[in-house]
Amino acid sequence: MAEITLVRQDPVQITEADKAVARRVIFGIVDGLGDRGRKQWRRLWNNILRLEPGEMVDIKTHQARVGWYHRKHMAMEQAVFESQERFENFAGFRDWLKVGAGHCQWYPGPKGGVFPVPDSTSYAKLEQGAMEQFHNDAVEFLRTEHAGKTLWRHLSPVDRITMIETILQGFNE
Repeated sequence: MAEITLVRQDPVQITEADKAVARRVIFGIVDGLGDRGRKQWRRLWNNILRLEPGEMVDIKTHQARVGWYHRKHMAMEQAVFESQERFENFAGFRDWLKVGAGHCQWYPGPKGGVFPVPDSTSYAKLEQGAMEQFHNDAVEFLRTEHAGKTLWRHLSPVDRITMIETILQGFNE
């Protein structure tokens, strides 16, 4: 979910012609669904345009996820997990993959260092675009020497590459 904070800048004079063009573009390209949605969309823009300099408004958006994409990603994770020999439980593997892909927050630790806390990939917390970015980052991470060495210690570097590429090929990666 994207959270955006808008702040009204210093007053700018906008001509009636410019306002008409803005309305035509804003309401002509994207509009609310149904009468209720159209009224809500117009009310939102009217409220934004009525803000005084320095006033702020928070907007939360949610772009629906594509189910087949999520299932493909989860199947890929499962295939890698089942072929590896390092992690005994799937949750630990997923946390490692999220951190490796950079899908985490870093917090100060109790002894001065930092530690990662993996972010969620739930439908409610991660929109389609962000899920695609995470997926691409995860695939990129899985192709690293570090990931290969972690997942298959006994294999040679060439065999590790062959192993991950064989798995990823099954998902058109």
